[in-house]
Amino acid sequence: MSDALARVLSGDPAERVLDRTLRAHRDLSREGRQALKEAVFNVGLWRRRLGFLLDSPDAPPSALLFALMHGLVGVPASDAASWAGLAAPVPLRTGTPPSLALRASLPDWLADHFSRELGTEAEDFCAHLNVPGPITLRVNPARLSREALAARLASEGVSTRPGAWSPLALHVEGPRPNLYALSSLREGLFEVQDEGSQLLGLLVEARPGETVVDLCAGAGGKTLQLGAAMRDSGRLLAYDPDAERLDRLQQRASRAALTRVQVLRTPPSPGLDADRVLADVPCSELGSLRRGPDLRFRLTPDSLSRFTAVQRDILARAADVVRPGGRVVYATCTVNRAENQDVVVDFLRSHPDFHAVRPGAGWLPDACLQDGFLFVTPHRHGTDGFFAAVLERDPKG
Repeated sequence: MSDALARVLSGDPAERVLDRTLRAHRDLSREGRQALKEAVFNVGLWRRRLGFLLDSPDAPPSALLFALMHGLVGVPASDAASWAGLAAPVPLRTGTPPSLALRASLPDWLADHFSRELGTEAEDFCAHLNVPGPITLRVNPARLSREALAARLASEGVSTRPGAWSPLALHVEGPRPNLYALSSLREGLFEVQDEGSQLLGLLVEARPGETVVDLCAGAGGKTLQLGAAMRDSGRLLAYDPDAERLDRLQQRASRAALTRVQVLRTPPSPGLDADRVLADVPCSELGSLRRGPDLRFRLTPDSLSRFTAVQRDILARAADVVRPGGRVVYATCTVNRAENQDVVVDFLRSHPDFHAVRPGAGWLPDACLQDGFLFVTPHRHGTDGFFAAVLERDPKG
């Protein structure tokens, strides 16, 4: 275990380290495998707070594991020392860590950033980054209703509850199921997709018969959502610079019975006259840090500005392919004004034929809005963090 912890603490991705370690120790019991996972993930996540408890930011993995079990979980000191491989318990500090970075186990620069962005809400936001997000499913509305999917999943032993914000969302309750063993997934009745991510696709408001472009399709979760909204009609064009992701998109589209998805290996040409364009751009991904215990420690301060030039280029490309009167949805999964509001303001300044409109007029609650944009977060909405602006081109072009 100490070797696995050391690799994570040195920067290797926790998921990859855990997978390799479990493969090398196939004789572990189910309880042993779960204990290993909890140790790797929680030491990886809480390393800064554990270092505070030990009064040593560079404490070895065995000491960090002891601090986790005794200081945070409450395991008796002698038992925690034995399980961590220590000869005897080591002294731990008491009291609350003095800074947000130490309390929430974040790099100093990242805690400072969240304080600037969120003010008095930063503490609550950061606390929610340390709680795993729910497993959320998106129903394929072209195949069945959310209620019918919930009943189908219940028959397969999976309990769910409706999402609070997306009419397509179901949250899985109880122990994590093996979703990939379910026939309902193989039949294309649902996809795994965060509820906030679902809102991005809904803001496009794609309609049957239209020409719709997903400009940063990735593996295609939102592409499939758009195709279902279009009732598998019209033209749905999906572009991403990652060819392997596009290959997976084609497989998933087939499973979802979507026949009108056209994968683009090169960016769409200006003048396409698309009705709607989704630009869910590459970003610093600060809104999804709860999805991995070590993601925050593999970021660097330049993450806050690394993507802004690309984001501006992609948004300009979206403007080139949407028709007069059409809609562009610009979206990120980050909490960073430089990548969100600033990019949109600069775009509107240089594109006077576009204007921002209220996202989700008539269906999206005001609670999901901030300064006229979509803004959802773990601590307010239970979703990952997402931003989106809805931009419409004047009908006269």
